[in-house]
Amino acid sequence: MLRSYLLLLFCVTVWGSNFVFGAILVDNFPPMLLAVTRLMLTCSVYVIMAVASRRFELPTRQDWKLLVPIGAMAVFVNQSCFYIGMQDADPTSSSLLLSLSPIAIGLLAAVFLKERLTLRMAIGSVIAVSGVFFVVSKGGSLHLSVGELWIFGAMLSFTVATILTRKLMERRDAFFVTAYSTVIGTAMLIPVAFARDRVSDMSAEPWAWVMLVVTALVMQVVCGLVWNRQMQHVGAGRAAVFLNLQPFVAMTLGYAILGTPVTLRQGIGSLLIIGGVLFATYRRKQEAKPSERADPASVTA
Repeated sequence: MLRSYLLLLFCVTVWGSNFVFGAILVDNFPPMLLAVTRLMLTCSVYVIMAVASRRFELPTRQDWKLLVPIGAMAVFVNQSCFYIGMQDADPTSSSLLLSLSPIAIGLLAAVFLKERLTLRMAIGSVIAVSGVFFVVSKGGSLHLSVGELWIFGAMLSFTVATILTRKLMERRDAFFVTAYSTVIGTAMLIPVAFARDRVSDMSAEPWAWVMLVVTALVMQVVCGLVWNRQMQHVGAGRAAVFLNLQPFVAMTLGYAILGTPVTLRQGIGSLLIIGGVLFATYRRKQEAKPSERADPASVTA
């Protein structure tokens, strides 16, 4: 179990840095073409891995019913919202909005996966949402910029994709789900990207292309596979708790690399969000049922 937690921590740390590197990349590439270029690299690696390991197999009709919406939400919608949003939203606010994922996952898991919704979850949700309000409110009223609205859409799509992925992985392994959903989502994104953005606006700087390739391989291939595989071991709820660390990674790197200041409002809001999520998802061992303690894949959210 410790190994799984360390691997999840690695993924979240890498993903937290994506807010900073994403902000740099969208200054050098059109957002949709940036997303589709990274995804095409990812798909190429998945195909090579499938052929090399002789793990290629066609999905069944039942698989397609979940693979298509997973690809649409996890890739097409999520990547579109993220990169368009990063043109205007700063890394810290973006990471704080996406840190609501564990709360949203817990709520949807209660509805679609029949997991128990506790009073602790309800209280933690209220605390976390109040933290978001504190960060994005202006003059006492809720105000989301256009960029922050796109990032909020990325959070919702990631949440839905996580629930659907957990459902499909009841009968399929992590590589199968990740590879096929990525290819499907990329196929959806390609025509939209080329219709929206101009290839001539792509950066000619070598360092920008190196950053694009490296971040694509590490953040999307390596972390995508590791996250889904470890989520099978520890459960969607426990894995989602690790997403709480993303704002701190984004704040630290945003300040160190981009010089993005961390305001007092963001600091207080982040404490409320992280505190609420931790309160909602934490459960003492003695409160868990024996069957849940024996099952490493059970979800506590």
